[in-house]
Amino acid sequence: MIVKDYLPICKKDMEKRGWQEVDFVYVCGDAYVDHPSFGMAIISRVLESHGFRVGIISQPDWRDDASIQVFGKPRLGFLVSAGNMDSMVNHYTVSKKRRSKDAYTPGGVTGKRPDYATVVYCNLIRKVYKQIPIIIGGMEASLRRFAHYDYWSDKVRHSILVDSQADIVSYGMGERSIVEIAEALDSGIAVEDITFIAGTAYRTKNLEHVYDAKILPSYDEICRDKKAYAKSFYIQYQNTDALTAKCLVEPYNEHLYVVQNIPAQPLSELEMDDVYALPYMRNYHPSYEEAGGVPALAEIKFSITSNRGCFGGCNFCALTFHQGRALQVRSHASIVKEAEEMTGDKEFKGYIHDVGGPTANFRHAACDKQKEHGVCADRQCLFPKPCPNLKIEHRDYLKLLRKLRNIPGVKKVFIRSGIRFDYLVEDKDDTFFRELCANHISGQLRVAPEHVSDEVLKHMGKPLHAVYERFLKRYEKVNGKFGGRQYVVPYLMSSHPGSTLKEAVELAEYLRDLGYMPEQVQDFYPTPSTISTCMYYTGLDPRTMEKVYVPQNPHEKAMQRALIQYRNPANYDLVKEALVKAGRQDLIGFDKKCLIRPRKEKWQEKAWDKRKSRRK
Repeated sequence: MIVKDYLPICKKDMEKRGWQEVDFVYVCGDAYVDHPSFGMAIISRVLESHGFRVGIISQPDWRDDASIQVFGKPRLGFLVSAGNMDSMVNHYTVSKKRRSKDAYTPGGVTGKRPDYATVVYCNLIRKVYKQIPIIIGGMEASLRRFAHYDYWSDKVRHSILVDSQADIVSYGMGERSIVEIAEALDSGIAVEDITFIAGTAYRTKNLEHVYDAKILPSYDEICRDKKAYAKSFYIQYQNTDALTAKCLVEPYNEHLYVVQNIPAQPLSELEMDDVYALPYMRNYHPSYEEAGGVPALAEIKFSITSNRGCFGGCNFCALTFHQGRALQVRSHASIVKEAEEMTGDKEFKGYIHDVGGPTANFRHAACDKQKEHGVCADRQCLFPKPCPNLKIEHRDYLKLLRKLRNIPGVKKVFIRSGIRFDYLVEDKDDTFFRELCANHISGQLRVAPEHVSDEVLKHMGKPLHAVYERFLKRYEKVNGKFGGRQYVVPYLMSSHPGSTLKEAVELAEYLRDLGYMPEQVQDFYPTPSTISTCMYYTGLDPRTMEKVYVPQNPHEKAMQRALIQYRNPANYDLVKEALVKAGRQDLIGFDKKCLIRPRKEKWQEKAWDKRKSRRK
């Protein structure tokens, strides 16, 4: 019988439920938030729904052995996750400076989890419980399941299975695989024999039981040769779909291999509905109230996940490796029910902040062929141009939004997750465009052109700049009919592979002509398991093996970033240096086309000060 309450966080909670032990202890780098936007909540509730008893240890003190002995030894094993984010991204900015806040910790304080949290937690568990099964998952484990370039240490690290001493990675969205692992352990199968579950990777001493696999370059090879690294990465990239992927093997030595089974099948609509209907408390644990709660919850508490996966295929995004390119959606009934329950929350003010996912306006498979043959391994759905087989329509999403708007107690339904403008602009029917502008924008529509240089956009996997311009014209035409001033706010990225100072200046000139100065700029962040990170490390496009210019020098990256905010006086010296190096001194002057004005040299300023003092 499932009790409508938070899962146990201590032995007292466990005993209150009448349990003598737990089946699994879930160790996590995030605070315990029982909401389906948090992976820990989903996995633990899914296990609970299958009859397993789960205890939660959030943010244990990794320097204290006792911190992971709260429940004693679990019957079946430990589940470990760094949290909703890679712990290194959580801790450090792109310039490798320590962040001042952690939104996934009570009160937003930092220092509650270690760097490389999954590895540290697993080694702590292994120190205390020598033979216990350890299953790892979440973003950090999923995207580091094979050897990978690690930006923070600037080296190629082992598969996380090797460094953590864990037995299995449940990669991707792990609802299917975690239940199969739990049932296998419960049936008495030794963890080293659980080698047959889709959506998992594991360590092994030999390949006697591995069939029809692709052998990747060895760890030593990819450390020695960047071409081998790029080749390995692209083989992995081509094997991320459940219908077309092969088993992959990464050798370390003659007695150690990391084997990745094919990805788990995407959840059906009914299965997605079941996952989101589980008895979540939809709040952070009450023990965090005194600290001020968990800031990350505020961003998503009144938002609704309607889909998973993305066939957009941006090169700097890791979704292909984690959620995959096949769309998974919830039914209208499931989403409407969640919204109706939301209206009963005393903090709900009538505004649903978002209805979407990785890409809000994707609500079905990219094409009918995907259902039988999977996603194409060697081509994208939207890049460089939309595939002729791509289904472009917004009718289902529009029907969903209309239903949500009509729920009593709902004043407004906003869309704040990503809208793919290149997909939207291809829809010949303006109905969704009109209703988007009329009902679902809060003064600003955020879209992600990322850059204006077609050379950079090519390396980003984004459409030509002309497509964005076409979108803007259509947006102005449609939005103008409503008389409101609702602006398009573009997300822009500096220092992406392929961007020289020439392209950075091109972006600055575009912003000048637009009369827009972004408040925030995202400098390219090389996170594990993206095509762009592979380019950053190897200087090669893994799809073509062609050389790519990579801005790696921190000073050049600072110049490219400063050019996007050239009006900021603090950026003057960097902007001037960039313009001189790019041979664009024509942009330093008093003409309206210039980015900055000449500034007096220090000796001129001193002379001027002397003249002023004499006059006094």
